[in-house]
Amino acid sequence: MTHNLILRVVSKSLIPLIILFALYVQFHGDFGPGGGFQAGVIMSAGIILYALVFGLDAAEQVIQPPLLRILASIGVVIYAGVGIVSLFFGGNYLNYSVLADNQVAGQHLGILLVELGVGITVFSVMLIIYFSFAGRSRP
Repeated sequence: MTHNLILRVVSKSLIPLIILFALYVQFHGDFGPGGGFQAGVIMSAGIILYALVFGLDAAEQVIQPPLLRILASIGVVIYAGVGIVSLFFGGNYLNYSVLADNQVAGQHLGILLVELGVGITVFSVMLIIYFSFAGRSRP
């Protein structure tokens, strides 16, 4: 891999902005366009850009593949856990209105948690797929 100085400097300044934008999309998703899926894809695109510029080994040191598998599982547990908790509170599966004293507050909390679970899962699965395909040429 050639070491292009300009590409490295520009990407070092862009990657934090990409991750910040992903967090904005994640936590603004219940008020407007966006949400967990979009935020997960944007955040994984930032890490994939890092891997393309600095190499796959450097990216795997930043976020290790075993951690990605754990994060994928945690995201699914958060998503399913919100549904199970709403069942325990007497509502239907993923009926967010029973999660708080006020229906609006419960819906806000529920969608925030569900979108967080989706975002974590999409982020980690996208990186697992990328690391799997990018690492095929390794011995």
